[in-house]
Amino acid sequence: MSATTGSPKAVAWWREPTKDQWYAYTAAWLGWTLDAFDFTIFLSIMVPISQEFQVPLSAVAAVFTITLWLRLVGATAAGWMADRMGRKWPLMISIFWYSICNFIAGFSPSFAFLFFWRAMLGIGMGAEWPAGAALAMESWPARSRGLMSGILQGSWGIGFALSVTAYALLYDHIGWRGLLIIGVLPALVCVWIRFYVKEPEVWAENKKIQEDENKQVSLPLFSIFKPGLLLNTITACLWMAAAFCVYYSIWALWQTYLRTELKWTPGQIWWSVFWANIVTVGGSAIWGYVSDTAGRRWAIIIPSVIGLALTPFYLMTTDIVTVTLMFVVQAVFAGSIYGQNPSYLSERFPTEVRATASGFVYHQGAIFGGLVAPILALLATGEAVTLPSWLGGATIFQTTPMGFAAPMMYGTMFFLVIVIIAVLLGPETKGKILVARLEVK
Repeated sequence: MSATTGSPKAVAWWREPTKDQWYAYTAAWLGWTLDAFDFTIFLSIMVPISQEFQVPLSAVAAVFTITLWLRLVGATAAGWMADRMGRKWPLMISIFWYSICNFIAGFSPSFAFLFFWRAMLGIGMGAEWPAGAALAMESWPARSRGLMSGILQGSWGIGFALSVTAYALLYDHIGWRGLLIIGVLPALVCVWIRFYVKEPEVWAENKKIQEDENKQVSLPLFSIFKPGLLLNTITACLWMAAAFCVYYSIWALWQTYLRTELKWTPGQIWWSVFWANIVTVGGSAIWGYVSDTAGRRWAIIIPSVIGLALTPFYLMTTDIVTVTLMFVVQAVFAGSIYGQNPSYLSERFPTEVRATASGFVYHQGAIFGGLVAPILALLATGEAVTLPSWLGGATIFQTTPMGFAAPMMYGTMFFLVIVIIAVLLGPETKGKILVARLEVK
């Protein structure tokens, strides 16, 4: 029986998938975990990069922003490739791409060189998600798709935890350059994917139907803005944009805040960041299970509401135990609202445009999320934004320094409200069977 047509519930959910389906899921899981490592290692080394190249912290945060923005380029391109050519090759290309870019960035002779290669990393990073998510979700049975979606998306937390652990253990020995250079190791996963992973049956069948009926969807990105899918696309974009802004309001400058304002040591920072990310993995799995029973929307709305209430508890105190404990607790709620990204987005769009739609909707959110770090940095530090000298050099924005806590708190709470509204406006897709028939008109 195909993975997308359901199976009798008498079979334990973990026995339902075949070996090939487990391989496909594992490939996506590894790709996302290692993607997280290569991306988030930058959050631990923003301060030393700023010091070495003698540039403002807001300028280093801008590297982070451009990296996020270029994810949309990679996601759109890889989504088109995945819908037209299959899920497997775009996944391999993306992993190799972001690994090599991180490696080259470690040898940066200047800030501009670093800026360029970390920006290029964003293309590969964006390309990984649509190919990996489509591969995993199309290969997995509907009954436990929400749970496994949570575990897949939650693997970002494992990658983040690995990066902060590498920082705590290795930074004093290899510096920020060494931490970037070891980011080449994920490229080795491509060899395993090449020989062990197969394309999902539902995609292969759908592709054959397109060819037999001569109805290839050559421009899948345009298709999701047609009347039949337009409202679904708009509400999904709003949900993803707000979710990205929540995530980076919580995480983008957290380590910078602890290091510069609260004067925590690398070891103290490790405790909060490592355990919060580990807990996020469990939280994403828990809410994934909830999504398979109560629905995709409630599995996002409930933790968002609880996260709203928890936000002030770790940002309105400087007590190290309270900050650490409440930040870790927050990871179960506002830190775990992303577990349904793979399943919910995959279920909202037809097979022939699924990777393109998921990639675009997910990573357009990164455009908005990418603005969070520099804006929070400007509000926190009061640094002036000035025009280039050839435009007069006038100051166009400056504010009284607010510190990091207040902007992070306001951003987190405001965008959690938007997440709740956007998800309420979207469809419920729990238990949806992914089919091979053509659905794009």
